[in-house]
Amino acid sequence: GGAGGRGGAGGAAMAAACPRWRERLFALYFLSHIPITVLIDLQALLPAGLHPPSLTELLQWYAATFKDPMMLQPPEWFKAFIYCEALLQLPFFPVAVYAFLKGGCKWIRTPAIIYSTHVATTLFAILAHILFHDFSKSKHLGPQTQRERLVLLSIYLPYLLIPLLILFTMLYNPYYNHVEKRKRK
Repeated sequence: GGAGGRGGAGGAAMAAACPRWRERLFALYFLSHIPITVLIDLQALLPAGLHPPSLTELLQWYAATFKDPMMLQPPEWFKAFIYCEALLQLPFFPVAVYAFLKGGCKWIRTPAIIYSTHVATTLFAILAHILFHDFSKSKHLGPQTQRERLVLLSIYLPYLLIPLLILFTMLYNPYYNHVEKRKRK
């Protein structure tokens, strides 16, 4: 851990202000999101047959096992969130991976705040849908019992909790929240 690779007092201050485990967690979160988005989530938007049959089968297995009809027959509002994921979030993922793996990149603060508030907002709508929607009329099997709803909720919950941790880190961590005064020439 620590400030490896950063050197100097700035690196030591960074290590104290924002533990490397948190930046590594954020990097892993964004890195894992790239294949999930491209291989799984985009299936809801792209024409059938574009993904290999094994990925289609994986999505169908997931939807049946966790009773998630939104991934097989997404409501229009859910499709809008997936379009945001594809067009706005996906280009950001490699940038965020780089910034958090490198560590100490203060320039990631504003993009990370925008990303995390956007994702947290979408997740509130998704989680409310999971908890309160009547899935009995869905073409694909949705959660029927409270337990099934909580299991499906647990799949989506990390995509709320980690962005909230990112948001609070960017807003309240002294390293990312510190405003540097520019030197006049």
